[in-house]
Amino acid sequence: MQLINGESVLTLAPDIVRASGIEIAPLAAQVTGVARTAYASIIDLQPFFDLAQRLAAAQAEREIVSGQARTSQAQYERVQALYRDDRNMSEKSVQEAQTLALSDQARMRANDITRGALLASLRQQFGDVLAQAAAQPATALFRQLSSSKAVVARVTSATMDNVPFPERIALDTPEGRRVAARQLSPSPQADPALQGVSYLYLVERSIPTGTRTFAHVAAAASGPAVAGVAIPGNAIVWYGGQRWSYVRTAPDRYTRRPVSATDEYPDGVVVTKGFHAGEAVVIRGAQLLLSEEQRPQGIATQCKDPPECDD
Repeated sequence: MQLINGESVLTLAPDIVRASGIEIAPLAAQVTGVARTAYASIIDLQPFFDLAQRLAAAQAEREIVSGQARTSQAQYERVQALYRDDRNMSEKSVQEAQTLALSDQARMRANDITRGALLASLRQQFGDVLAQAAAQPATALFRQLSSSKAVVARVTSATMDNVPFPERIALDTPEGRRVAARQLSPSPQADPALQGVSYLYLVERSIPTGTRTFAHVAAAASGPAVAGVAIPGNAIVWYGGQRWSYVRTAPDRYTRRPVSATDEYPDGVVVTKGFHAGEAVVIRGAQLLLSEEQRPQGIATQCKDPPECDD
């Protein structure tokens, strides 16, 4: 391994490359845009779960009260019919049955008001999508959040007020990686530390509450088109919290270059610097090249017959 112009360069004979199963492919040109950076914060969902729990209790009570109301109304109608039929029931019994039926109906109306207020509070704090998830805790979204397999990020950008936020963006993690985030809804509450339009995004991984990080808005939704190249996902390796790819710069030389993604898609990334269309990138065996690069160099054995060096 050598350092040439600040880049790590491996020299491997073509026969070794073939034997190792390393494959290369030319990079394809890709039209992309200038990605914009927004600010993201992981919101505290404990108030969301508290409201969801109260809503679930109110819904359970609604079912109980509804059953009682149907029973008391039926009893009132039965007693009233008997009273009308030659006074087979006393007027007092009719009045008592009517009072109980009216009381149960009033409890139902009060429960409806309580549930409506809880749903309104959920929408006001967390938006329509999360409010619907709280009302239906059996949904996949609610299970993801309650099991800590996903978090919600509030993403704010003061420079994109007139540009709709895209369905998907990328979010920096505390470990220095990027993960995909899916839009849930506009945020009904602004970030207290920032001014601008905010949206709520679902991030399907665990990130500590209160974490502040950067979000990278998909280029197609945020700026003019520029020329770039597409790097497939199988050409990317992670090292030191950074994406890298190996480019064959000579028949026996492979150069490791950092990958600074401008845009992301399901099978890879798009870059606008560091790579050029037509360059041969390693699409199979990149991890093997990284391992070879990290292998200690210049270490020779003291024994001419290694199997006899067990002592």
